[in-house]
Amino acid sequence: MINVQNISFHYKGQKALVFDGFSLQLEENRIYGLLGKNGTGKSTLLYLLSGLLRPTKGYVSCDSLATYKRLPEMLRDIFLVTEEFDLPSMQLSEYVRLYRPFYPSFSDEILDNCLKDFELNRNVKFNELSMGQRKKAYIAFAMATNTKYLFMDEPTNGLDIPSKSQFRKVIAQNMTEERTVIISTHQVHDVEQMLDHIIILDQRSVLLNASMQDIQEHYTFEYRSPQEMDESVLYAEPTLQGNAIIANRKEDDAETQVNLELLFNYKTQAK
Repeated sequence: MINVQNISFHYKGQKALVFDGFSLQLEENRIYGLLGKNGTGKSTLLYLLSGLLRPTKGYVSCDSLATYKRLPEMLRDIFLVTEEFDLPSMQLSEYVRLYRPFYPSFSDEILDNCLKDFELNRNVKFNELSMGQRKKAYIAFAMATNTKYLFMDEPTNGLDIPSKSQFRKVIAQNMTEERTVIISTHQVHDVEQMLDHIIILDQRSVLLNASMQDIQEHYTFEYRSPQEMDESVLYAEPTLQGNAIIANRKEDDAETQVNLELLFNYKTQAK
């Protein structure tokens, strides 16, 4: 379990707090979607969870270990895929040889399967790949580390449409009961079908922390004509198909598919 307890944080040289008295618990065996407007601290939170940043107040722990200490027994169970990254000018096979010893649960089978799904192989040279291909190679390595916790910051940025489909397949095929994945993204349509828990951040607070099942049980997502709008509607946006709405779900209403973009707009505008 990851525990964020009453933390405050600001970057050196800046007075504005990114977090102030912020708390959060993250359970195992979940794929979390971490959403929020620019500047709400999504990337900062991932860095705090990874121990790359230290809170000015409060405590962040991973399986009861303080993350800022970056102890070997913690680091072997965490991998962070940052939005921007540099890879050395070498073959992927050499990169694997150098860095796999840091991850005791590294799986060659997972690596080869992911590379196959991404239409890559171990002999590719990072400096000869496009940005999207480099990201896919790095994600394949991240999956192969087989860490208990996998944090991903905007993983679908720079991927084309087929690659986004490949990404979803790679995550789904390698999700286990022991693994927790946190995906920070603005590209909600790329990942909404694979998430099972949603966290929406606002400045220094959590606007929503709920499972997809809970969201489906409480809300109805559908299109309605102007004549069908009633007091049950919580939020609406005009579209070519009619009004896209969120309404309180009634007891006899059928379960509907979550419109994550609509939910995000509702929560961030209704705060």
